[in-house]
Amino acid sequence: MREHFVWVTTRRIRPGALEEFERAWRPDPYPEGLRHAYAYWSEDGQEITGVSFWDSKEACDSWRSSEAENRRREIMSPYVLEEREGFYQGRELGVPVR
Repeated sequence: MREHFVWVTTRRIRPGALEEFERAWRPDPYPEGLRHAYAYWSEDGQEITGVSFWDSKEACDSWRSSEAENRRREIMSPYVLEEREGFYQGRELGVPVR
């Protein structure tokens, strides 16, 4: 089974700030080594979980310590009330076909 390198970030944002937050959240430039990225919102639009898949832990760490990521976090900061993040390594679980 193929191993995945995943960075997960969950943010609670100010009420009513989802649209502004989404504009600030887009990375520029697109990170080197990023394979896939997903965003999931709570029903009230105040909690967002981002899940990104990377080539390696080093690729993710390089982006996380980059000037571009620092700028992106500064732009997002007016909308973020709380943030949790973690880096994980794992595999896809086989789900039986029904």
